[in-house]
Amino acid sequence: MAEKNCSNSSCSKESCEGCPSAAKPQSFQVAPNAYTEVKHVIGVVSGKGGVGKSMVTASLANLLASMGYRTGILDADITGPSIPKMYGLTGPAQASEEGILPELADNDVKVMSLNLLMPDPEQAVIWRGPVIANMVKQFWSEVIWGELDYLLVDMPPGTGDVPLTVFQSLPVEGILVVTSPQELVQLIVKKALHMAEAMNIPVLGVIENYSFLKCPDCGKIIRVFGESHIEETASELGIALAGQMPIDPSLAEAADAGKFADIQNPYLEQAAEILRKL
Repeated sequence: MAEKNCSNSSCSKESCEGCPSAAKPQSFQVAPNAYTEVKHVIGVVSGKGGVGKSMVTASLANLLASMGYRTGILDADITGPSIPKMYGLTGPAQASEEGILPELADNDVKVMSLNLLMPDPEQAVIWRGPVIANMVKQFWSEVIWGELDYLLVDMPPGTGDVPLTVFQSLPVEGILVVTSPQELVQLIVKKALHMAEAMNIPVLGVIENYSFLKCPDCGKIIRVFGESHIEETASELGIALAGQMPIDPSLAEAADAGKFADIQNPYLEQAAEILRKL
């Protein structure tokens, strides 16, 4: 059947409402597993590596779980997964005809990561971008997350294939940007902010990690990475300051020992409050 011609003399197809030839927006979202019902999907991103993004993600998940919220972590950092190690989870994850079951941490936080599927978690993942991106989609479409209040997506640093795939394929409600108190902070935050804006994803707030070190003997505050500029940056960009985490050796010790489920981090209460208001 021939396509009906548009009666609008100034029709440009793409911008003409109601035109049969107009380009329709294409959705790249992937359907979740049939046994998955997640209220809020939140991305945790960083413009660069080494800012402790996974530690922030796990700390926030613990805090939400302690408040009674059903919480999960989707470890989308395929080439550098660290979440299972932090919680002492080794897999292998169990599967059924309905899908893959996430592992359960001691505090009932559900976790799915590539390390829970590989026979050798120390094996290097040498995959091209499209393969990695497809794995992230499978963590959403094939994993039985069940009923969750919050699913935190721990993304790799930067603005590459995986963040793009997550933004396009998952129903991300907003992101939290993790950074550190260095002079590059403003540039790094802006990069993550601009990507989120391009994908129409709201930026819920920015979290500064490694803000300071508190001397265990005298209590003096030491600015190891220099003075923080995060408040000015957040104000300039019009985004909320969702928390400032200090350097705390006990967090690294718990992560190394696989005991991170025991950690409660009060410095992220503002971030949790932002998520509770969604």
